[in-house]
Amino acid sequence: MGNDGGSIPTRRELVKEALRNPTTTELKETQNEQQEFHWSTDPLSKRPLSRPIVSDSSGNLYNKDSILEFLLPSEDGSSKAEADSVLQGAVKSLRDVVEVKFEVDVEARSRSNGSARVESWVCPITNKTLGPGVKAVYLVPCGHAFSDSAIKEVSGETCPQCNEPYASNDVIPILPTAPADIACLALRAKTLGVKGLTHSLKKASSGGKKRKNNAADTELKSESLDVDAVQTKPRNGVRQYTTQFPDAASLPSSGIKDPTTASIAAKVLEKQELYNKRRKTENENLRSLFSSRDSNKPSGKSSDFMTRGFSIPAKPKR
Repeated sequence: MGNDGGSIPTRRELVKEALRNPTTTELKETQNEQQEFHWSTDPLSKRPLSRPIVSDSSGNLYNKDSILEFLLPSEDGSSKAEADSVLQGAVKSLRDVVEVKFEVDVEARSRSNGSARVESWVCPITNKTLGPGVKAVYLVPCGHAFSDSAIKEVSGETCPQCNEPYASNDVIPILPTAPADIACLALRAKTLGVKGLTHSLKKASSGGKKRKNNAADTELKSESLDVDAVQTKPRNGVRQYTTQFPDAASLPSSGIKDPTTASIAAKVLEKQELYNKRRKTENENLRSLFSSRDSNKPSGKSSDFMTRGFSIPAKPKR
């Protein structure tokens, strides 16, 4: 038996195998498993990757609706902290991500006969399948994805699909594993930050007078759009007014120009509203289980499920 006072096991008896470094084969297998996971699964929601797909400055892939859920204010602190640990501060707004436009393999979809499966993406130039084991890149700012060999073979610095110009450091590796690629992406993000630009080459939000003016304009708009004065009956000769706030359905649109982003934002807001209603109902149900104890009433009528049952009677006063 051991560890009962009768015998003391030695380290040689407890440690059967010495600690060793993983072999090259084991490292490659682990790397392939990680690549297969990140090429098919969103690390934030743990759901399969489905278009629209976005990427941050490190080349990681996410579902766009997961990024919108992260950016919207939420009361769930645990999920927010978990998302922060995954993103590591790389995404603070939609300007920090670029929508990656993959070419879907139509033949693979037809062979699947409509069965549920992850989409297969190919390079539009070489027809190579983009996924684990193939080095793939996308261009900023257009977001079209190709194989790395195709971009190196194509002459010029314009996108082969949309003819939009790009710089040499705007070729972003997708899910990079080489230390040189990771270091280049980190240097690019740092350089853009010094220039006041985001990963999508858009200007980062600046402070100062512009931010104050925007805050003032937002406050004025909220006062003019969201608050309606309603006249009530006069009391003591003075007319009173109360403010009524409209429902979420009657509020104006969010002003998002992209129809895809607007539809995803609407779905996320609807999901969050349902979550808040469900949470409020649960709190009311939990509060109904408890009741305040009234000393004038018998314990059987004013007790709740925590105090109901046997109780010691009070001693009679003499």
